[in-house]
Parts: sequence; C-alpha cells; structure tokens
Amino acid sequence: MSHPFTGHTVETARRTLTARFRTNAIDSAELDARILVGAALGLDLTGLITAATRILTAAEAVRLENLACRRLTGEPVARILGAKEFWGLPLQLSTATLVPRPDTETVVELALEMLRAGPAQDPLRIADIGTGSGAILLALLSELPGAYGIGTDISAAALHTASTNARHLKLACRAAFTACDYASALSGAFDLIVSNPPYIRSAEIIHLATEVRDHDPLGALDGGSDGLDAYRALVPQAARLLAPGGVLVVEVGHDQSAEVERLMMATGLTLERPPKADLAGTARAVGGRKLPS
Repeated sequence: MSHPFTGHTVETARRTLTARFRTNAIDSAELDARILVGAALGLDLTGLITAATRILTAAEAVRLENLACRRLTGEPVARILGAKEFWGLPLQLSTATLVPRPDTETVVELALEMLRAGPAQDPLRIADIGTGSGAILLALLSELPGAYGIGTDISAAALHTASTNARHLKLACRAAFTACDYASALSGAFDLIVSNPPYIRSAEIIHLATEVRDHDPLGALDGGSDGLDAYRALVPQAARLLAPGGVLVVEVGHDQSAEVERLMMATGLTLERPPKADLAGTARAVGGRKLPS
C-alpha cells in the first residue's frame, strides 16, 4: 500500500504537507509542516536542508502521514511531539497538562519585576499553584539560582510530568511537588506565589479552538460560570501564605484583570503596578504584594 508521501523528496514532502495544511486553514501551515517532517525523519532544521533532495523511505512516508493526519484532525503540534518550549526551556507534556503558551510568560516577567522591586530574600521561597507541566516554576528557578520552589496540582499525572521536567532541566534539587487542591496542603511563608489557574467561563469552552477544547485537560480550563472560581479559592489562600512583602502573580482571562485585582485588595494585598499585557495587548498577568509587617 502506497502512502501520500511515497517517492517524495524531503523538500517536496515539506511543500506538499504545507499545502495540505493551508487548504485546511491551519494558520501556522509552513512551520507545522517543517516541524512534523523533521519529527518523522528525526532531523533538525539543518538536517532538513542538507537532506532536501533525499527520497523518503517507506517507513518515513508512513510516519509522516500518521503525524499529518493527527494535525489535520486538530491535534496541536506540541501534543503530537509531547513537548513544548517555554521561557527557552524544553518541557515534556502529558494529557494531564496544558500546553504552555507564550502569554503565560507574562506571569514570569511580572513576578521577576516585582521581586526585584521588593526586599531581598535569601533563600527565596516560591509556590506555583496548579503547576501542570511545571512551566512557570521551572522558568523562575532558572532565573533565580538562589530560589527554592514547590508546585501543587490536583493531578498526580501532571505532577509526575512536572517532576520529570525538573529532573531533565537539572532543577530537581530546588523543586518539590505535592498533590492538593490549589494551596490547601501548603504551610509556612512564601516570598512569591504564582498561578495560571482555570479561568475560561464554562459556557465558553465549547467555542474554544479545537486545539485547546479537545486536547487540553478540562479541569485546567473550566473556571466556573464567570471564570473566577479558582481566584476566589486561590487568592485568600495565597494572601495567608505570603511572607510580609511577598508577591502573588496570576494569569487572567481577557476581561478579568479588574475583578481579580478587587479580590486581591479584599485580602489586603496592595496593587503597586498595572496588569502586564501579553503580545496582543491583553491584560494577562495581575500582581499584588502583601504589606510588610
């Protein structure tokens, strides 16, 4: 049985796949095609260029068609590969974790800005609530060599993925993970608490892009009827756990920053700077500080 890529060179396979993706309205058609051809053949960008005129083997043609079909049904490239880069760090994914998105890097940026504007702490203690793949916590630990962190998640499978990522990035000696609902198992004082909680309104989930709706875990998306359930639980817990002068930074949905700021102020946190916008200009990260005692 022949496959669509039988007899193709590496370059014609890439062009053919790009055209198929464009026909199916995949926005990043060229990039996705290049990545998947590379994955099917075990080649990086340089390898693809060098091997451009080589004919695909039968096994490679089959492998590439399988990957192409998965992408054409709406499965994101990161899910197909089981990996995604965040803050320059390669992270493994699982079905229990969100695919880390560039928007979430605003949480890391705002957290670092607010830490540097506050009192110096040594060692710095960080908690990442609903850590998923560990993306936010591990990004912060990579920037703060004197820091120690703990990630919580209700999913044991997500925690396994996060701890695997910590080990591969050689950060395991400064990262711990525990299963609980939000911050319910934590005690002691933290200098920084971060979170990307579920914040999509329940009724809006059906309208999300296929890549998100059908492939990200529902529990990491559904924020209740108004999208704010997680913040109502998380913000008071975080306010209690922060050390004097400590910082809470959370990711929010496109129209939620003002409401989350109100929740922070209601727990006694101060708002010393406006929310940080993502590349699209949407207020994406909200930060509050606990007043020094």
